[in-house]
Amino acid sequence: MKDIKNIFFDLDHTLWDFDKNSDLTFYKILETNNIKIDVSIFLHAYHPINRNYWNLYREDKVTKQHLRFYRLSDTFNQLNFNIDDEMINKLAVDYIEHLSDFNHLIPDSILILEELKSRYNMHIITNGFKEVQQRKLIKSGLMDYFQTITISEDVGVKKPDKFIFNHAISKANAKIENSIMIGDNYNADILGANNIGMKSIYFNFHNTQENDKKDVYIIQHLKQILDIL
Repeated sequence: MKDIKNIFFDLDHTLWDFDKNSDLTFYKILETNNIKIDVSIFLHAYHPINRNYWNLYREDKVTKQHLRFYRLSDTFNQLNFNIDDEMINKLAVDYIEHLSDFNHLIPDSILILEELKSRYNMHIITNGFKEVQQRKLIKSGLMDYFQTITISEDVGVKKPDKFIFNHAISKANAKIENSIMIGDNYNADILGANNIGMKSIYFNFHNTQENDKKDVYIIQHLKQILDIL
């Protein structure tokens, strides 16, 4: 794709293995706080609750504080596990503080970035909390690959809002027609990019059937990026 000069990557689930790192964080903080619960059962209940709250947060229907508390509170309630609000608040804080202690990456992330870095300017557009996303990038060794980092909490809006994509394009001194977005979330990353006329690569590792646009490239492994770019 000769016209592409700038690649914009999503972070969580695209490069940084959020699911694995998050699960490991819960094993750590539940043990540290002496919470006597089967962590695998906890996580099985937590994952869909967390996804739902993130969807609400992306749509500005809940605050950051609400998300952090109630995704835990709802999980414990669903499991009929007795725990007080003070401990839930402590777990919420501990989770944020320790999430970047684990920095497993999606397979072939570094290989792909090494291959692309000499040919493209690379950037991050991520929905998330500023203090957490920056620590992830630094501690995982990803930061040095990117010229600009755009975090939704800094910008004031989240993907798929057009403003965050236009902001990232401007920050990178790039042009829409010379840029491409790579991400795993079809609504936030792919439709968001397409809505401003940016090309996109949908990292569909979960093999969903959401794509209804002919101009969206689809991959299931990061190495397949090299077949496109």
